[in-house]
Amino acid sequence: MTTTDPVTLMKQAVGKAAADRVQSGMIVGLGTGSTTAYAIQSIGERLRAGDLKDIKGIPTSFQAIVLAKEYGIPLTTLDEVEKIDLAIDGADEVDPHKNLIKGGGAAHTREKIVDTLAEYFIVVVDSSKIVDRLGSTFLLPVEVLPLAMTPVMRAITKLGGQPQLRMGVKKAGPVITDQGNFVIDVKFDRIDDPATLEKELNNIPGVLENGLFVGVTDLVLIGEVKDGQPIVREM
Repeated sequence: MTTTDPVTLMKQAVGKAAADRVQSGMIVGLGTGSTTAYAIQSIGERLRAGDLKDIKGIPTSFQAIVLAKEYGIPLTTLDEVEKIDLAIDGADEVDPHKNLIKGGGAAHTREKIVDTLAEYFIVVVDSSKIVDRLGSTFLLPVEVLPLAMTPVMRAITKLGGQPQLRMGVKKAGPVITDQGNFVIDVKFDRIDDPATLEKELNNIPGVLENGLFVGVTDLVLIGEVKDGQPIVREM
């Protein structure tokens, strides 16, 4: 299907720019989200065209699994590989130091495992995701074991956060992650030290992982629409 929507064209351009960096023989981390979906599609198209060979993907979510199968990308697991050569993933916020907030799709725990293990990690976003300080536009997701929800929310409040349980859309009750847990979205007035906050949140008993990705990103590919045409720039 073809489209003339500038935003869709921009996401396709960013996804393709990331997929173009994949080389034959690589183990590739496959991220989650609308822009990353175009990267997965582009990798599949390169495989079908014979431009790529011997690629294996490690998915970060059920969404990534479904897309990889749809586009013919063979999958593997962390048990079966010694390294991940390259990971491609999206983000909800990116600061000037290439630190991220992720977790809008409630997949940040698996994403952090895969993206951190990758020897090279590419983030694909549109320009609206670039911020001066993390937490400016997006709540910070924290994955928590259901039985620990209330004490975890109390502990987060003591850290200065305003926690709220993420509720499902077109579903009665809370969002359930691929691991069977809840997601607490937290508003912080300021996140001046994301590295410290990441550790403090993960030290709360019952927290599985939070959406701060600090010192992980190697390259950010940023999509923009100028004069109705998609462009991609690097950070």
